[in-house]
Amino acid sequence: MIFRSRTDAGRLLASKLREAGLGDAVVLAIPRGGVVVGYEVAKALNAPLDVVVPRKIGAPYQPELAVGAVAEDGSLVVEENIAQLVGASDEYIRETAEMEIREIKRRVERYRGGRPPVDIRGKTVILVDDGLATGATMRAAIKYVRGLGARKIVVAVPVAPPETVAKIRAEVDEVYCLQTPSEFYAIGQFYEEFEQTSDEEVIKLLAAAARMEAGT
Repeated sequence: MIFRSRTDAGRLLASKLREAGLGDAVVLAIPRGGVVVGYEVAKALNAPLDVVVPRKIGAPYQPELAVGAVAEDGSLVVEENIAQLVGASDEYIRETAEMEIREIKRRVERYRGGRPPVDIRGKTVILVDDGLATGATMRAAIKYVRGLGARKIVVAVPVAPPETVAKIRAEVDEVYCLQTPSEFYAIGQFYEEFEQTSDEEVIKLLAAAARMEAGT
């Protein structure tokens, strides 16, 4: 299956989640592309939409290769095998994580536009992205929302390799993934349109979701 766009993928994912009857849920999307998917999910479920902003910790001299990820509160996930393979020391990971946390806080403030974060304590949280590769950023997000007191954690994505889905499934209550191809090279190969989502689009969608929830 090739999705036309993130919006198309979000609508298909929302249809799957509606059938699951998840009840009093909050949708937390991972920017940037995940917010486009998450917006469609939140709209279909009539659920609040907010962001969770984990950041990848790139390998030394190979920033696109994730050796781990960190969330806003410092929740850290390290891919130990990859870190050892590329020579990412504990000190390197700690220093890079500190730098990424500063960037996370800047982005969160900008995306929310002064709105308070959605309260997730005691609720079902649906974590949404436009796809998973290694799953490092999603695992950091899982660790973060668990620390905030979520009652149930659900991960919902359009596409991910089977080994990543298995890894994520071991850490959450439920996983919804529309397709799990064994030949997986990049998330973008499963989309006809996969242009980079802008910060402005993220801000616009979050504001629109907030207005929907307020009934204005």
